[in-house]
Amino acid sequence: MAPPLRQHRDPFMNSVLASLALGTLLALSAAGPLRAQAPENWPQVKCERWRSAYDEALKRFGRKGLGQEFITGNEAFIASGCQNPPDVCPRSAEELNFANVMVMAGMNAGVSSTFMPYACRK
Repeated sequence: MAPPLRQHRDPFMNSVLASLALGTLLALSAAGPLRAQAPENWPQVKCERWRSAYDEALKRFGRKGLGQEFITGNEAFIASGCQNPPDVCPRSAEELNFANVMVMAGMNAGVSSTFMPYACRK
């Protein structure tokens, strides 16, 4: 247990220290609203980040093993401004790997997991 704080013997010094402590607390509380805020059009920014990650993943990994339905679903999601509900279902091992890469890229880009277009309903 830490020893109790002892007051300085000089009352003036006590008020200076109290003022400094209060000033620090006020500065910290005022800085709270200045924290990073989402851009004005956050859905559009997220979609641009997703499209960029998708294009990069296609360049790096290619389309081998990716079915037309999977590619069409991803591209429809992007074309909708990333507003379509999740309905792209990875079926092959390559599609699952691609989807996993996209989920990681999305998370690294600041896109939440609820944003992703992947869901298997059947």
